[in-house]
Amino acid sequence: MRVEAQLVRAATQARLAPQPVGPQALDATQADGARFSASGRYDGTHQFFIDNRQLDGVPGLHVITPLKLDGSERVLLVNRGWIGWPHGRGTLPEAPPPPGQVQVTGLAQAPSNKAMFLMSERADPNPRLWPRLDLARYTEWARQPVQPVVLLQDADNAADGLVRRWPAPEDRSLKHRGYAFQWWAMAAALLVFHTVASLRRPS
Repeated sequence: MRVEAQLVRAATQARLAPQPVGPQALDATQADGARFSASGRYDGTHQFFIDNRQLDGVPGLHVITPLKLDGSERVLLVNRGWIGWPHGRGTLPEAPPPPGQVQVTGLAQAPSNKAMFLMSERADPNPRLWPRLDLARYTEWARQPVQPVVLLQDADNAADGLVRRWPAPEDRSLKHRGYAFQWWAMAAALLVFHTVASLRRPS
């Protein structure tokens, strides 16, 4: 199953050294779930936040900062982690990126193009507060070529006060097998019922 394959891939990638990200565009399908390292300088002018990211019941945001890759005009969006936002929607929290040259490591994730269920897609008055990570929106807003994945930064890769506790892929294989068994049992019961009813039908 797809989820089982993702779990195996994630476990395998966790044991591998990260691959370097160069100026060429990555293949999103191949890069999704792989570990990478990238060097460059953060572009704080195009940093934005992903809304509605709770952690242990505390409201907060994910901090997304573009990293301008060395030797390229292309940027890699880095999810630098979670920051609390306890005082309402008036002012975004401060999360300045580290200055100067940085080396970032983490797990690549291909953003979903689907809107989140029951989540509003209306534009927020603050242009730096987004409901989800949208690469097409970023390209139009920043006018920068962007890698087709976002890098979930490793927990020990920077001491900036942000929380980087990324969830592992959920193993739903047992649930799916349970559903399959229920459907199979229902089909078998209907077949038995139909057979018995046919045998009892008066000639």
